[in-house]
Amino acid sequence: MEAAAHGTLSIQFMEYDLDNGLHVILHQDRSTPIIALSVMYHVGSKNERSDRTGFAHFFEHLLFEGTANIPRGQYDKYVERAGGTLNANTSRDRTYYYEIMPSNQLELGLWLESERMLHAKVDQIGIETQRSVVKEERKQRYDNQPYGTVLEETVKRAYTEHPYRWSVIGSMDHLDAATEEDYRAFYEKYYVPNNAVLVIAGDFDLDEARHHVNRFFADIPMGTEAIENNRPVEPPLSGEIRDIVYDEIDLPAVLQAYRIPQLGHPDMYALDLISKLLSEGESSRMHRSLVDESQMALAVYNFPMMLEEPGLMLTFCIANMQVDVHKLEKAMDAEINKLKENYISDHEFQKLKNQVETSFINRYRSLTGIGESLASYYTYFKNTSLINSDIKNYLNVTIDDIKRVSNEYLNSSNRVVLHYLPKVTTSSE
Repeated sequence: MEAAAHGTLSIQFMEYDLDNGLHVILHQDRSTPIIALSVMYHVGSKNERSDRTGFAHFFEHLLFEGTANIPRGQYDKYVERAGGTLNANTSRDRTYYYEIMPSNQLELGLWLESERMLHAKVDQIGIETQRSVVKEERKQRYDNQPYGTVLEETVKRAYTEHPYRWSVIGSMDHLDAATEEDYRAFYEKYYVPNNAVLVIAGDFDLDEARHHVNRFFADIPMGTEAIENNRPVEPPLSGEIRDIVYDEIDLPAVLQAYRIPQLGHPDMYALDLISKLLSEGESSRMHRSLVDESQMALAVYNFPMMLEEPGLMLTFCIANMQVDVHKLEKAMDAEINKLKENYISDHEFQKLKNQVETSFINRYRSLTGIGESLASYYTYFKNTSLINSDIKNYLNVTIDDIKRVSNEYLNSSNRVVLHYLPKVTTSSE
């Protein structure tokens, strides 16, 4: 897989819709006897009620419980016995399930996903089991993890109206308060063929695949409940929001989160390049300045939350020992101001373009990378062909765009700033 000189890729696929609305994408690659089979449901934490948060992530777990035709606790065993692996993940915008299996197990994989879509066990036994699992995950990944609540603390200050204001894992109290009827209603509304994309990538016969897709999915009823798209529009920040969070940590940290546009907005490509420029790799600007040269930071991270609706760009720096967080924050600001005041060099700019091409090529070296990208481009844009042409949007970014976008979005009036401090220092700040 190589990027063409004119900025396009050449991933071949075919796509079609079943009568029930299920969108099917097939990418054939017969070089290795493996298939990656996946289903992306267009439901994430932004689709939840404000008093029932955490449902999308909860279903990521619950839908491995079993089905009317698969005994409880046996779903993953089918895949493992066939020599495959499986997993799932949830975001604010979608939920994604996938299996990687020997190519002669295509029929099994399709049956398993059709069972998940039509016959999942959404009952009290599974609900209680998975509540315990999710609560333990909450403890390990959020409550007992150093800096584990950074994103959660950030979004609840960056958003006041939009459902992005709560974390993907949601509230344990909401999960406890929900009834079996609440869970079943969520399943019946969102886990329907007309809210899903099925992708098969790898070594398979096209006619055979279409036959089995039709066999297992064509008779699944279309969902009848309208899926809302009228979420509140988040108002602009009226000014910088600053706060202190005390946590069980040894070293302080600074978090800066800037409001940015949604996926597909032309400026998102420049913002993604800015993120790479600031923190991708040891030669990136912030790593070189804050970690290597001044040694003010132990680690630096910058990443854009590229979401279906307007998101955030986050910069997170963990202070080195004895470094004051206010000084660290000023050093972070200085790097942002360099972007706003000066044009980046031709050398840096070419490096960014090389990084983009490399990331696209690496992503599409695996069937799982191709499969998820095909599903994502269709889910978010209804334009699967972007898998081949989206790279051009990055390569068309100019040095002028980098400076303009930095000045438009990376401003103190457009951000949340959090100082994460060890609890023992409460009296000194």
